[in-house]
Amino acid sequence: MTAYRALFVSRFLQVLQYRAAALAGFGTQCWWGGIKVMVLAAFFGQASHAAPSMTLAQAITYTWVAQGLLALLPWSGDPEVALAVRTGAVAYDRLRPVDAYTLWFARSAGWIAARVLPRVALMAAFAAVLLPLAGFAAWAWELPATPAAALAFVLSALLALVLSTALVMLLNIAAAAALDARGINAFAVPLVILLSGNLVPLALLPDGWQQALLLQPLAGLLDIPMRLYIAQATGAQAVALLGLQLFWAVVLVVLGRLLMARTLRRLEIQGG
Repeated sequence: MTAYRALFVSRFLQVLQYRAAALAGFGTQCWWGGIKVMVLAAFFGQASHAAPSMTLAQAITYTWVAQGLLALLPWSGDPEVALAVRTGAVAYDRLRPVDAYTLWFARSAGWIAARVLPRVALMAAFAAVLLPLAGFAAWAWELPATPAAALAFVLSALLALVLSTALVMLLNIAAAAALDARGINAFAVPLVILLSGNLVPLALLPDGWQQALLLQPLAGLLDIPMRLYIAQATGAQAVALLGLQLFWAVVLVVLGRLLMARTLRRLEIQGG
């Protein structure tokens, strides 16, 4: 475990150095967050009866937190793995005296975490602190409803990191199998945007879709953590949602291990 922890920390610190990227991402996410908030305000103003399970204030908080956690979503595979596949450096990972899947998993988790933390901190400072001070409390990021909701959200966010990394690993493996990451990444983006709840909270989608939307694995990336944050799910229901996230994380890790073993047995080394 020491080796894998060192891999996570080294990748985390490496990516954390790119402060300009974090600031640029924060600026972009503020812009789109503002647009989404205005769209939601218009929607609730004209059709508030269509979403009785979520208030406008909850939807606004959902939007700001979702923008802060945007980098948590598995938009693409780890670019370091994609580069290694293109250049042939992936052969070195096959020779290291560690488990190849866990090696890639630890590095990818560090890459995701290092991009998320600065942006979510900046978004919280802007939407939860500066907006109320500027007199825009109605458009601000509200604190969790209860301490129990805050704790459930933290646990859920950690599980979301594991789940996101497991999904990134599937993209990494697909890139290794296809010898190129562009096609699978382009396919993943629209699915992640819609099914994670990033485009719109899943609770605002048609009632007939709700059970299927909640049970599919991408809901655990954003929608489930936010249901816990705004206390839409409490008690036994909250525990069940955390269990659902853990279930999908385990399933995807097992699936990833099987696929990676199969892929590495047939891997063609590129480059020279």
